[in-house]
Formats: sequence, C-alpha cells, structure tokens
Amino acid sequence: MAGTPGQEVDPTMSKMLDSPLRSVEEYVEFFSQQDIPALRHTVRTLAALREEEESVNGRHLAGIVMGDPLMTIKLLVHLQTHRSLSQNHDVTTVDRVIMMMGISPFLKTFENLPTLEDWLSAHPRALLGALKVIARARSAARFARDWAIARRDVDVDEITVAALLREATEIACWTFAPELTQRIRNMQEMDPRLRSTVAQKVVLGVTQREIQLGLIKAWELPELLTTLLDEAHAHNPRVRNVQLASEFARHLANGWDDPALMDDVAEIERLLRIGREPLLKRLGTPPEHMQRFIHPADDADPENPA
Repeated sequence: MAGTPGQEVDPTMSKMLDSPLRSVEEYVEFFSQQDIPALRHTVRTLAALREEEESVNGRHLAGIVMGDPLMTIKLLVHLQTHRSLSQNHDVTTVDRVIMMMGISPFLKTFENLPTLEDWLSAHPRALLGALKVIARARSAARFARDWAIARRDVDVDEITVAALLREATEIACWTFAPELTQRIRNMQEMDPRLRSTVAQKVVLGVTQREIQLGLIKAWELPELLTTLLDEAHAHNPRVRNVQLASEFARHLANGWDDPALMDDVAEIERLLRIGREPLLKRLGTPPEHMQRFIHPADDADPENPA
C-alpha cells in the first residue's frame, strides 16, 4: 500500500477508479497502491492520546485500532513492509504489533492520517456505504470473538482480526471506486434476489472476493490470517467461525426478518454445539423473534405447507 503514515493523501498516489479494469491483477495493483485513510474518529482519538502519551497502554491502543478496519489494515501492512530481518515469525494480532512497535513510535508513525470522511466528502452516498460496511465488519468481529470464546479457540484475537478484515475489499471499493460500487448496489436494490457476486461480475468484471485474495498476497498479510480469510479452508472450524460471523452480520444488517438468518442460526448452532434457545439469547435475538427461530414450522404458510 503506497504512502507513508502521517502524510496527507497525495492526489497522484490515491485516486478514484471510475471505469472497470481488465483483470483481478489490475485491481490488486490499483488498490495496493492507494493510501487507505482512517476514520475521522480514530484520527482524533489518536491525536488526543498523544497529549497524554505517558499514561497510554498498548491494550487501549489496540482497542482503538480494532474499532476501525481501515486502521487495522494500515497497521498490519505497515508491519509487513517494515519487517526487520530479526523478525522470524508472523505477528497476527493488533496488540502484538503495537507491542513490537512501541507506543511512542506507533503514535508518531500514525500521525495526521488522512480521513475517510474527507476523502469521500464529494461522494456522500459512497461514504454512507463505506460506513455501513465498517459497522457490519465491527459486528462480525464481535460475533466471531464471542463464538471463538465459546469454542475455546487457541487465539481469540486472531479470529477477531480476521473477521474484522473480511470486508476489507468492499470498504476499499466504496473508498476508491465509489461510482462503480454504487452501480453494484443499485443493481441489487432493483433485484433483491440478485447475488452480490453476479452484480460484481457485471460491473467490475471480477468479484470482490477474487480481489481480496489477491490483496491479501499483495499486502503480505501473515499466513495464518490468509488462511482464516480463505473460504477454501471452510472445513476448518476457525475459518468457519470467521465466515459465519461475517455472513450473519451481513444478513442481520437487513433486520431480524431476513430469511437467510434461519440457515445462519442453524449453522452457528452446529459450530458451537449449543442448544437453539441458549444460542438465540447469546446472539441477542429480540423476544418477538425468538419463537420464529425455535419453531420455524410455525411460520409456514398454512395453505402452502413445506
């Protein structure tokens, strides 16, 4: 990813993509050259912490970074591009990256960052789209973390980071290809049954998942995170944890009436191996929707039984 943290976005370096490219490789090259901004709230919070640097601890900083998928990407990519010869193992969690860097160097490195809100100031619909995906990514990370705890996962933080980053490409598309991404959204609004991958193929010529796999390699993310983000390893419970959290958060963003949630809940139940009612309570299911998930047959049309 081009650009040095702490500098304003150079218009010759970061730009908008207004027409489709010819291949996955061209998309990967384009996105990997952009200086991804951070959320304005993140930038302001880090600025305030510099004033009280002596009292800041790494765990607190990690929490701020993990609230912002864009900032999480910037940090992980920065670590990989500044990897020292003495670093002979991958670092896969935000708190460990900050620990390696040190608090003062971290705050200095990520000073005066460009913000998403400024970058998309002329594209309010794209900004709203990006913020919605960011909210969904945060939700997915929370669910993934909770389920990893329930599964007694070997490293809950790794699962949390992977779930947070699973929407990275869609966020990047809203940020650097706002008009193209809006076309995808418009197609799906006109035909709610249209699969997102089909709309992406029509507009971009490729899918966002294909771009994401390429970006993971271009950003040289740790191998473990690469595996956790790869659906080809869906048989692995850790990968399934991340995948299900992302899908559940995506469907839940449409409301508890989304029909896809029924299958999601069944899959999560199998993953966690807990009863339906305790699971629904764990997911925060509103009382008025509990019965529908406990006894789904009750919702069947009496004139058209399943």
